[in-house]
Amino acid sequence: MRSSLEIFTLASRENRVVLQTDQLIEAPNWDATRNALIVNGGGRLFRVSITSGEMDKIDTGDLENLNNDHGISPDGAQLVVSDHIRPRGSVIYTLPIEGGLPKRVTDEPGAYWHGWSPDGARLAYCGLRNGRFDVFTSPASGGDEVKLTEAGHNDGPDDSPDGDWIWFNSDRTGHAQIWRMRVDGSAQTQITDDDFVNWFPHPSPDGRHVLYLAYPPGTDGHPRDKDVRLCLMSPNGDDRREVLRFNGGQGSINVPCWAPDSSAFAFVRYARI
Repeated sequence: MRSSLEIFTLASRENRVVLQTDQLIEAPNWDATRNALIVNGGGRLFRVSITSGEMDKIDTGDLENLNNDHGISPDGAQLVVSDHIRPRGSVIYTLPIEGGLPKRVTDEPGAYWHGWSPDGARLAYCGLRNGRFDVFTSPASGGDEVKLTEAGHNDGPDDSPDGDWIWFNSDRTGHAQIWRMRVDGSAQTQITDDDFVNWFPHPSPDGRHVLYLAYPPGTDGHPRDKDVRLCLMSPNGDDRREVLRFNGGQGSINVPCWAPDSSAFAFVRYARI
């Protein structure tokens, strides 16, 4: 599978290639301080220069089974990663943004990070508990987790920039659609209602847009090699529109991928070789 790491600019509606590689890379985060994108590949984490496309490995200590659930703290000082401990599942850790010694955050395995509250105090993640995926939160420094959802498969939580909402996807009404709820789990509301299988909502830092991934109707789960669409809408669900169509899916935008000024977002497309 060939990976193409790209940036789409909203104003021009153009995308440019940052890096193409025969290595499977996934889930770009935007590291504006270093003018770079952070991706995972082969169980490790990499920083890719937006200017040159040079890819440098980030030191993650003894974590060598990282998946595509990683991100950057609101103050830009820390990374959060999810590392798979076989056979028990993924565990969440934090570490310095430059790389270094990881600190374990979640006690129970089966935790896949997706969101960080704007004040830096809380993490939101998808947790596999008793055979079902639900949305949980816990303190970013570690501590007791709080379960926020109950029905169906719930995944991909990401915080709104005002700190009032958690966006997520759920299949509780038949197939995956975009939902949002208050940070305490109240006011759970379905936002999209169409035939597409919608995953991984990401509100823009300026609060004007929500980006999400739309699979073809009937898609099971969130596979990689599909004809997918990236769509934008306003936070109330209005002005919904397709902005890109390409081969992708799992790994394309699993985690927050917006530029801090909301002018662009990063994504990965795939091609068979």
